[in-house]
Amino acid sequence: MKSDINEIFGLPEDLIDTEAFSREQLKIKVRVDKRKFGRAVTIITGFDDSIDIKSLAKKLKKKLGCGGTAYDNTIELQGDHRKKIKQLLVEEGFREENIEIL
Repeated sequence: MKSDINEIFGLPEDLIDTEAFSREQLKIKVRVDKRKFGRAVTIITGFDDSIDIKSLAKKLKKKLGCGGTAYDNTIELQGDHRKKIKQLLVEEGFREENIEIL
């Protein structure tokens, strides 16, 4: 008889929210890069495959009122959003201590 209890958490598999757990453990890095014609781009890295970065990027773009893209576990936002991005990521479930602004 197979047990439905997770060995790591000690809870049944259907009660474990692995995405929320992984959000708390990730080390997120935020930096700004200059592109063509001196335009700033905010680059957010450090995500793993358990995070749906396309929907996260969509939420961030909507809240910041900017364009951007998501690819290869990286989110790029048009403009310099270093002052606002930390609070928005905390609202999405990431730990403040694990977000590094470079």
